[in-house]
Amino acid sequence: MTGDHELPNKHIGSSFDDFLAEDGLLPDVEAVAIKRVIAFQIEQEMKRGGMTKSELASRMGTSRSAVDRLLDPENQAVTLRTLERAAGVLGKRLRLELV
Repeated sequence: MTGDHELPNKHIGSSFDDFLAEDGLLPDVEAVAIKRVIAFQIEQEMKRGGMTKSELASRMGTSRSAVDRLLDPENQAVTLRTLERAAGVLGKRLRLELV
């Protein structure tokens, strides 16, 4: 579309975060991103220590299916306590902060 009837793009000059915030999607997108990072870090620590999912589950006092949920980057329904237990078993600490 050209000429005087062209509408300006309201997103020009804004960030992708601004776009997501405007549509109300930013908190969900951030939560998924954080979960993906944590799941990746846990998997990397497991590989570094040669630990299987079954062994992690046993040391955490939980089930293998719970570990599968913990490592599923799309599953956001993991408690902080579960994350803390996994971190502790792997010799790490969970650190959360508000920014």
